[in-house]
Order: sequence, then structure tokens, then C-alpha cells
Amino acid sequence: MQIYLVGGAVRDQLLDRPIKDTDYVVVGATVEDMLNAGFQQVGADFPVFLHPTTHDEYALARTERKQGVGYQGFSVHASPDVTLREDLQRRDLTVNAMAIEVTSLTDHTPISGEVIDYYGGLTDLADKVLRHVSSAFSEDPLRVLRTVRFFARYYDLGFAIADETMILMRQLVESGELNHLSSERIWQESSRATMQLSPHIYWQELFKIDALKDYIAPLHQAWHDGHIRETVQTALYFAGQMQLNLSQRWALLLASLNGDLFNQSHNDAQVNESNCDYSKLIKNISQIGNTAKVPKAQTQFASLFVQQAKKLSTIDTLNAADKIDLIQASGAHKAPEKISQLLVCNQVFQLAVQHRQMMLALNSFHAIGMDDIEPNLRGPAIGEALRQSRIKHLEKNDIS
Repeated sequence: MQIYLVGGAVRDQLLDRPIKDTDYVVVGATVEDMLNAGFQQVGADFPVFLHPTTHDEYALARTERKQGVGYQGFSVHASPDVTLREDLQRRDLTVNAMAIEVTSLTDHTPISGEVIDYYGGLTDLADKVLRHVSSAFSEDPLRVLRTVRFFARYYDLGFAIADETMILMRQLVESGELNHLSSERIWQESSRATMQLSPHIYWQELFKIDALKDYIAPLHQAWHDGHIRETVQTALYFAGQMQLNLSQRWALLLASLNGDLFNQSHNDAQVNESNCDYSKLIKNISQIGNTAKVPKAQTQFASLFVQQAKKLSTIDTLNAADKIDLIQASGAHKAPEKISQLLVCNQVFQLAVQHRQMMLALNSFHAIGMDDIEPNLRGPAIGEALRQSRIKHLEKNDIS
């Protein structure tokens, strides 16, 4: 019997990142061996066991064969003759397919500390590339979401998805395989990705490969408007930097569905003039929640935010009646923290809107140069001509 630390624990140890889960592969053992050692099997058809005291996961070395659709369409073969190399080959990414041998089931001391790397994980880790291990990547559609989640997790370190892996991901989306994923698994991956430091990357990449059109069709449709898409992605970036909770991040994402917030959010004079059909908006948010198995708390907070965002953006000008109505509508009389969470969520959204406006201005600044003004100008006239040309360029391209 040989025991190996595998997967994320090895990857994050090499990246000097916090290790959240420790998983082990056991080579040369049977189910009976594990049960006799006091381990608890977590599934009759899946050779994974929990350590009796630490509850770490130990899996018998196994191979998988695709027999059906979706991520459940596999037959699993686990036996003492399955090698570590064969077990690691079935994994998704090379950076997740490395191992370190440890002493025993109960002693996790590395025998030598050598990283066993059959598929180039160390090179890809050094090059900051997320690359599939083998063509078997295409057999599991869940790997599309997992890869993008890892991209969001390590984006701040400079990681990128390999071009050839991106091709396989697009092919999986086009094949319709993602439609066979359960809503629970999709939400599990999506919620974890949304809580990363760079949550915008997860949703941005799924949109780019058309993976949202069936999962969250209203969001996919709304994001065809570049102004909405870029503003919300910026809001999600700030949400990650400011460590907002899941409800707040989900609300910012679904704010995409209310076009009024992007057209008028910075215009106080129009705050009460809305073209939004709120009954349809809330219905869409509820439908997304039901389809994607989003917990009730996140759906309710998102509905509340998109309904009250305009009032929240002008909180200092609201009269007494409006403030009382806001408290009643938000349930803050029973849960005062709701107002704080809503206000912070709104501040992040407004910051994203302002950032978008200034990025447009910056683009106009850089778009105009000496070639765009009269060549015979001299002295201060050059600076003034550049300024006026940049103003005109911004006025022409400013969508606010």
C-alpha cells in the first residue's frame, strides 16, 4: 500500500497558498483494507473514504471510462493494480495532477518530499498556465466550470488558460454537454468562483465561450450590451477586493438585468423616472434562482437590491416617507444589517459606474494626439487644441 498527497494540496503548497483541503490517493489497497483500518466509505459505488479522526478524504487509485452524458456518465474501476500514473491521468488540469508520497495512512510525513509529476504540472505551474492533462478532459463538462473557477482563483497571480484547453472548453459548450450538468453542481462551482478574489473573471470567461446562454439566459442577453457587461464586471472586481459576501456579489451580477441602473444611475433628476418593468425583473431573478438552484437568501437579496438601487443611490435626498418605506421594503426593521449590506452593495455599484465613465474619458485622452490637431499650432495653443479635441471625442463616445 502506497499513500500520496494529491491535487490541490500539492498545487497550493507549491504556490505557497493556504491549503484548504487535503486529499490522498491510496495505491495497492482494497475496500476491505480501508474498512479494516477504520476508514468510513462515503459511497457504495465510489471508492472514497474518510479518515476516522481527521475526516480527510482518501480515494483508492482508479480509472474512469465515459459511458453516458454529463459528469455522471462514467464507470469507475478501482483495484490494487491501478497505478498512480493511471489515476493522475484522469484528472482535469496538469497543475492538479501532481502527487507527494507520504509515510502511511496515519502518518502524513512526506517520504522524500519529491513531487511526482507525470504530465508537466511543475512546468505549467512555473509558466502560470492552466492546461488539460489529456483528451479525457472533454468527457466531463463540469471541467469547463472548474477550469474557469481556477482561472478566477489564480488570476491575481497571472495565470492564463492554455489555448488548446480553451478550444476543448468551447467544443464542450457547443456540443451541449453542459446541459447535462445538474443545477446543484453548477451552483456549487459558480458560488465558489463568485467568492474568489477576482469573481469577474469567472463570469467573463463563461460569457466569452457562450456557456451562460442556457444556464443564465437573461444574463447572457444583457451582457451583449458592452456598457452593462463591463460595468458589472468592474463591480464584481471591486466586490472581490472589498470582500463582499455572496449575497452582495450575486446581487451585483444580477443588477445586469435592470438596464435603468446603467442609463440613469448617475442622474439624480431622473431617479424616479423608470422604464423598468419590475414585476418582469423580479420574475427573471426568481426564475434564475429556481433554475440554477440558488439559495433563497441570495435570490431575495438580489431582488431587493435591484428594486431599491435607485433609492439607495440618493439616500441623502430621500424624504422621511421614502426612508420609512425603504426600511419596510428591505426588512431592516427586523434585520438592521440589511441596510448596511445594501448601502455597501450600492456604493460598489456606483464606484463601478464612475470607474467606467473615467475609463471612457481616459480612452478619449489617449485616442487624440498631435496628428489630430492643426500642425501649425505653437505653444499653449497646442495644449488647448488637444484638450478641445479630447473633449469632443469623449462627448461623441460617452454613453452616459
